[in-house]
Amino acid sequence: MHIGGRIRLRRTLLGYSQAKLATAIGLTFQQIQKYEHGSNRIGASRLHQLSRVLEVPVDFFFEDAPALDGVPAAGLAEEGEPYDAGPDPMQRRETLELIRAYYRVEDQATRRRVLDLLKAMSGARADETGGENN
Repeated sequence: MHIGGRIRLRRTLLGYSQAKLATAIGLTFQQIQKYEHGSNRIGASRLHQLSRVLEVPVDFFFEDAPALDGVPAAGLAEEGEPYDAGPDPMQRRETLELIRAYYRVEDQATRRRVLDLLKAMSGARADETGGENN
């Protein structure tokens, strides 16, 4: 179900309907629904095709995926930090709205200030967020 959620996330971020995505890869929108809901498995070649249409690397679909036994793979959690398999914030509508609004800000310097403001308000430090510069 995780991979289907990532397909839905990326499709939504790009503003594609299920029908538009289905047409792009030669399927029905019902099949896209089944993939997104985890009703049908997705083969490797189909996943590769989806990654090309959705303009992401294949590993995008596996990011933050829980291990099969519910325990993270070795080295993924900080030492002594409990594994949190809670809801993925990237699946929330609020997150999608925030990302879309952020990228609608055309001026890069203004976007950077908005990001800095959000980090300050949330108490995030640059080293916690990778210290990236956009």
